[in-house]
Amino acid sequence: MRKALIVWGGWNGHEPEQVAAIFERILKEEGFEVEVSSTLEAYQDAEKLLGLDLIVPMWTMGQIEQELINNVSAAVQSGVGLAGCHGGMCDAFRNNVDWQFMTGGQWVAHPGNDGVEYMVNIKRGSSPLLDHIEDFQVISEQYYLHVDPAVEVLATTRFPVVPGPHSANGPVDMPVVWTKRWGNGRVFYNSLGHHADIIEIPQVTEMMRSGFLWTAAGKQAATSRGSSLAEAYTGMADNQQQ
Repeated sequence: MRKALIVWGGWNGHEPEQVAAIFERILKEEGFEVEVSSTLEAYQDAEKLLGLDLIVPMWTMGQIEQELINNVSAAVQSGVGLAGCHGGMCDAFRNNVDWQFMTGGQWVAHPGNDGVEYMVNIKRGSSPLLDHIEDFQVISEQYYLHVDPAVEVLATTRFPVVPGPHSANGPVDMPVVWTKRWGNGRVFYNSLGHHADIIEIPQVTEMMRSGFLWTAAGKQAATSRGSSLAEAYTGMADNQQQ
């Protein structure tokens, strides 16, 4: 049986416990054995993490020990999937660039705050991951992110919708959903998910389901290829200065 770990906490405004419960339900529907933890110490056992198929972080802001980041990073590099949403994954630990390097981006703004109506446009391209989902509108926060150029973008939203200093740059298509590789592991991110009710939107639920399945499948793919890393990347010392 495939194994998944969900770790929730941090800022309560994102309803991490409720979102974690939805993710647990989705994963169990897909036959996963799921462990849910409300402490970052869940990342303490490096060997246990290596035995997982999927890690799902749901922890907005907060502080984390570098050792725990290294443990998660090593697990993903070995083939364990990493999949999450909104601030729970890409606004998790603002002072840790190693986490941002692994996940592929960092939130910097949501002009208009909550309640902005905008379109999510599915990007048809080399990945069929979201081909079963059509463009849709959502009323929520519209995330503006600093994004790794290495990611594969699967969905976008057009800025600006709400005027602000960013508007002077003209229209831009901001990534909403992306995938990335981290060593032998697969990474999936969805910027939607400000509250649990957004995750319950059918299109968003299906995005997350697809992301969970795709990232978790990377573990078996890496095993079947016999892929291995001589030594896991654990960041650079100057990245970790406080």
